[in-house]
Amino acid sequence: MAEITAGMVKELRERTDAPMMDCKKVLTEANGDMAKAEELLRARLGSKLSKAAGRVAAEGTVGVYVSADGKQGAIVEVNCETDFVAKNDDFLALSRNLAELVAVNNPADVAALSALKINGEVVEDARAQLIGKIGENVTIRRFVRFAAQGKLANYIHGGKIGVIVDVVGGDEALAKDIAMHIAAAKPVALSKNEVPAELIEKERSIAVQKATESGKPADIAQKMVEGSVQKYLKEVALLDQPFVKDDKQSIDQLLKSKGASVAAFTMFVVGEGIEKKVTDFAAEVAAAAQL
Repeated sequence: MAEITAGMVKELRERTDAPMMDCKKVLTEANGDMAKAEELLRARLGSKLSKAAGRVAAEGTVGVYVSADGKQGAIVEVNCETDFVAKNDDFLALSRNLAELVAVNNPADVAALSALKINGEVVEDARAQLIGKIGENVTIRRFVRFAAQGKLANYIHGGKIGVIVDVVGGDEALAKDIAMHIAAAKPVALSKNEVPAELIEKERSIAVQKATESGKPADIAQKMVEGSVQKYLKEVALLDQPFVKDDKQSIDQLLKSKGASVAAFTMFVVGEGIEKKVTDFAAEVAAAAQL
């Protein structure tokens, strides 16, 4: 019986993206023959794994976990290839379990999260098992962990927009309203001062172009630019946004009226920033007709 080394298991896993224990098992059955072991995996998993690994996963869901006392929580984005799989029970369970794992263990990054165990199984193996089962690429994209100053509230809209917010003071109803507002209004920062500089510069560049095209005198054009930038900041800073349920008051005014404040928040939109493959079916049909 050939010795099955960790290096052999690693090599087979890299070739197939199959779970580690499956790789070790087939290598043992194949007496260390890498080609035969790979053939066994292909037969059992239908060659789903390696085919899926390179495909773009831009769909998915947001998983959120908040502890019973509202003091610890996490939000995680897990991606797949199609909206159909994004509604799969096993896929959704994975996202929820990962959020709890992040909240409890505080991993440094996705690699550290992937090395943790979930229901007695290494996360990376659980991910690979799911790929083999559903036949789509599954990736853990990002997460944020919270240790609350106040209490955490969360809201998930259609599985595609997830929010977790740390509200100090106020009551549960207020915290839920703030979470839902964030999902609807999509602020990029808590206050104007926290809006990323690159976003401000992008908006300023657009405003400058518009002001230049207006043909106004330089001093008026400059005021137009600054006015546009300030308007943008008011639109994307949470505290300055008009409350979606009562646009006559800002979020800042709402919070102050309740003796509350927001310490932090995170919002994930599934697939945001991922370049999705656009299929031109007409072009494909035309190309096929020429074959």
